[in-house]
Amino acid sequence: MPRRDRKSTARHRFGAHMSIAGGLHLAFERATAAGCDCFQIFVKNQRQWQAEPLQPEQIRAWQRARRAARLRPVIAHGSYLLNLAGPDEDLWQRSVAALVDELDRCEQLDIGWLVIHPGAHLGRGEAWGLRRIARAVNTAIRRTPGYQARVTLETTAGQGTNLGYRFEHLAAVLARVREPERVAVCLDTSHVFAAGYNLSAPSDCAATLDEFERHIGLDRLACIHLNDSRGPCGGRVDRHEHIGKGQIGRAGFRRLVNDPRLRGRPMILETPKGQDARGRDLDRFNLARLRGFIS
Repeated sequence: MPRRDRKSTARHRFGAHMSIAGGLHLAFERATAAGCDCFQIFVKNQRQWQAEPLQPEQIRAWQRARRAARLRPVIAHGSYLLNLAGPDEDLWQRSVAALVDELDRCEQLDIGWLVIHPGAHLGRGEAWGLRRIARAVNTAIRRTPGYQARVTLETTAGQGTNLGYRFEHLAAVLARVREPERVAVCLDTSHVFAAGYNLSAPSDCAATLDEFERHIGLDRLACIHLNDSRGPCGGRVDRHEHIGKGQIGRAGFRRLVNDPRLRGRPMILETPKGQDARGRDLDRFNLARLRGFIS
């Protein structure tokens, strides 16, 4: 088993998004091999609306792997097909049903957070779209009474008509949620940087977290996606880059991982997979770089 720096993980939980190819339970083996403390998965094929129900043996295999690996927490990411802000009623109903299905899968696997993109209003306007998202979230929660799995709204880069690129957007949705304890937020560093929240300059990095606290509250922050950005601050383009290789830069991530307000939150990589020119696994490389920033 690859060694992790226990000193660095006592107050920091670093991980990456892992493949579920061949079986959900295999994500634990892959996460361990990459040196993760925690990790993120899709609970079904993210490019398809429907999937076969989870079978008892799949759940048992997942539980066995979880006990053996002891990686905590596991975060789920929802399908990219969902659009909870869309004006097409059939697609909106399909999106809500898919959200309910994924919450049900999370509940069966004892996964506490399901990260989803809020959605795009497709020309109907931001205020209309935000009300539409809140209605979708409330509907999904009503259909999953008593569930521990929480809908976790992710910040976005603001491409096209996508909502969630301002903290005020998520605050507006949260204000309309009838069971606020069932909803949380995921902050994606590449997305907020592309949306105009500067994380590269010392004062701006602190100001971004101050603004998040003011509009949403850090008590609602479930997890952080740590991704550098290929595009400039405010460019509204969603392009992830390896840690320290993009516009946020090493100094920005050094400040983020050492900010006491973020301590203890799971920090998940969604950077490109593969190997570098020296044959090093890129997840391991990025995780080692993050741990090296800890002061």
